[in-house]
Amino acid sequence: MTQGAVDRIVCFFESISPAAVARIDELYAPEAFFKDPFNEVRGVPTIRRIFEHMFEQVDGPRFAVRERVVQGDAAFLVWDFEFAFRRPLPAGPRRIRGCSHLRLDAHGRIAFHRDYWDAAEELYEQLPAIGILMRWMRRRGAVPPHR
Repeated sequence: MTQGAVDRIVCFFESISPAAVARIDELYAPEAFFKDPFNEVRGVPTIRRIFEHMFEQVDGPRFAVRERVVQGDAAFLVWDFEFAFRRPLPAGPRRIRGCSHLRLDAHGRIAFHRDYWDAAEELYEQLPAIGILMRWMRRRGAVPPHR
């Protein structure tokens, strides 16, 4: 059952839309846990609000799952998230590369969802003012090349 449930979850995220978000309770267990670099919540209503907020903040959000590992009731998905910032932020397509650790309940619904991605590299460095500071900090913290 887990592989079929993961197929359904991947299909949901790869075709995500505001209408699909309205039906998110079909995907998540009632008391599901969700965590990403910005949020840590429990329960379908708050998880739904995170995805609704995504559609309010960015244009054309799209997930593409590149890899998946399924074992028992757990799945690990490697994905690209493509979107465009809404003005006044810089226009143009953006991509965040990340992964999700999922645990499914006995009904094949997501009970635990933890997203891992580097907000500094994948998001903050792309913003005009803060990007300069973030890139400088990364260069300062990097190990110098071997000579």
